[in-house]
Amino acid sequence: MATGILIVDKPADWTSQDVVAKLRGVLHEKRIGHGGTLDPMATGVLPVFVGRATRAVEFFESAEKEYIAGLRLGVETDTQDITGRILAEQPVAVTRGAVEAALASFLGEQQQLPPMYSAVKIGGQKLYELARKGRAVERTPRRITLFELELLEGAGAHYTFRVRCSKGTYVRTLCHDLGKALGCGGCMESLRRTRAGCYGLSQAVPLAAVIAHPDPQALLLPTDSLFAHLPEMTLHPKQEKLLRNGAVVAVSGLKNGEYRVYDAAGGFAALCRAEGGRLKTIKSFFEVSNP
Repeated sequence: MATGILIVDKPADWTSQDVVAKLRGVLHEKRIGHGGTLDPMATGVLPVFVGRATRAVEFFESAEKEYIAGLRLGVETDTQDITGRILAEQPVAVTRGAVEAALASFLGEQQQLPPMYSAVKIGGQKLYELARKGRAVERTPRRITLFELELLEGAGAHYTFRVRCSKGTYVRTLCHDLGKALGCGGCMESLRRTRAGCYGLSQAVPLAAVIAHPDPQALLLPTDSLFAHLPEMTLHPKQEKLLRNGAVVAVSGLKNGEYRVYDAAGGFAALCRAEGGRLKTIKSFFEVSNP
């Protein structure tokens, strides 16, 4: 049974759900979910959680992301990226310094209005479904944080920048807003995710290589790689039995906080919290024995 986390380098023109659907067949496992939607035109890091590792997705949802984005100035579209219908075109007469200054002004915590072409749900319907019907609805701005913004290269109407941001950030909308700030309009013309949480491009495998691999399960990272930043502890057999049955376990010498916990055989058992000499399960990852 396949279990673990596969870091896919998503190709352009595939949705995140397309990747998941393909991998269900490749890995012969129905329980598969991804760790954060990437636009179809985008490429790069897409963590895919397989088998029992899907229990860890909830701990990845708030992960920071890093992208390399292409900014096209002078063009506004209905999707806020270059694939959309052009709404307006303007001449571009900005300097590199002006673009750097505009980027700097967006650093920090702020409110961002989700685009109509997004998977955000309002009244049970996804915004992009409404947008395709020609409907625009009132949206509530969402709080995001842009931790780093760096202009990498560019001139004239085309620029490339790096952004490290919080969950829920739409880079398309950032490009649109940058264009507004510069007075000429703008949209996103390319996007590559270079990091998602603790996973980067160096760990990502192109989807075509996964499909062609003779043993794709060998590409899976262990589930506990998601919690590598936490201290570890190993259970004694008696503790393991108690924790496996959902009981709180008495421990000594552990500082209060979260731990990645292993069974006596060295298998990843649970994410736990120690407090006041007691160890309590946050999420169990014990292997389930077949009856």
